[in-house]
Amino acid sequence: MRAVVKADAAGPSGISGAVMDQRAFGPERASRAVREYLEGIEAAGRPERQRKHISTTDPAAEWTCAPGGPAFFAYSTHYLVDVRYGVSVDVEAPSAHRTKEVDATRTMSDRVEHRFAIKPRRLIGDLAYGSAGLLDWMVHDKAIEPHVPLWDKTQRTDSTISSSECHWSAKDHEYRCPQH
Repeated sequence: MRAVVKADAAGPSGISGAVMDQRAFGPERASRAVREYLEGIEAAGRPERQRKHISTTDPAAEWTCAPGGPAFFAYSTHYLVDVRYGVSVDVEAPSAHRTKEVDATRTMSDRVEHRFAIKPRRLIGDLAYGSAGLLDWMVHDKAIEPHVPLWDKTQRTDSTISSSECHWSAKDHEYRCPQH
């Protein structure tokens, strides 16, 4: 289960990640905590310059319009719930970014298994949990039965080949796709 929670960061205080190199976000404009946070994630190899909008007061928050309204800085709370007993066994609150949300699922599952010796048998979630990487982790690494809608990208609208264009060759035991 997850919910989007508005961060205590005003939208107008945000800047583009691209201008970080142009000293628009220098020592004179940022608090020490914000500077240290950004220096740490840059040193860890997370390219914050690729982010479209970064809060100068809470850079860990993510700019999102996930609930369908105007965009704002937010976190996404995730709860690992024992559905049989209706009890939350863990919570994680990453920024509202799909990759970080997927990582939160892994973190919670591993943490509950380590702390309480509880290993989830099934995972129920929305479309965000239906990515190939997370499904692979659930099924092959953790033996968790997924109950999530699949992230279907079989029909392509870009210049790549859609899976419907490929055909199974029983004789050769392989899929054959047209050459582009």
